[in-house]
Amino acid sequence: MAHNYYKIWVHIIWSTKDRQPLLNSALRPQLFQHIREKAKEEGYHLDIVNGVEDHLHSLFSLNPKFAVSEVVNKIKGESSHWINSDGFLKTKFAWQQGYAAFSVSESAVARVREYIKNQEEHHRQMTFQEEVEGLLKLHRIEFNPSDL
Repeated sequence: MAHNYYKIWVHIIWSTKDRQPLLNSALRPQLFQHIREKAKEEGYHLDIVNGVEDHLHSLFSLNPKFAVSEVVNKIKGESSHWINSDGFLKTKFAWQQGYAAFSVSESAVARVREYIKNQEEHHRQMTFQEEVEGLLKLHRIEFNPSDL
């Protein structure tokens, strides 16, 4: 082939350190906008980002030159620095060390986008732990529940 063709969709989830409910309703819209802007600056295509008090979901269409770990670490590191520098919280903010990343087929992008869009409603019925366990099982990823 004379050209490279790709479409790599990735659903990425990460939580606040110890899943503390620090992302209040006033902070979240500003945080999500900040993450969108930083993703664009880095050259990442962020389709959607949303979340609740203790975690967030994002959907990226990634260029293969970017490793998922690089994208997550840059976004997490920069956004935690931004939260702490701007004094949004009375306590020091940090993201949990790990994350979950799932490939998404083109045929499922709209469904994943809706799922991310409706996080607040979704978490009225399911905890973060239940959500992540369900996604790990769906994607046939072995895990230890005590690690979540």
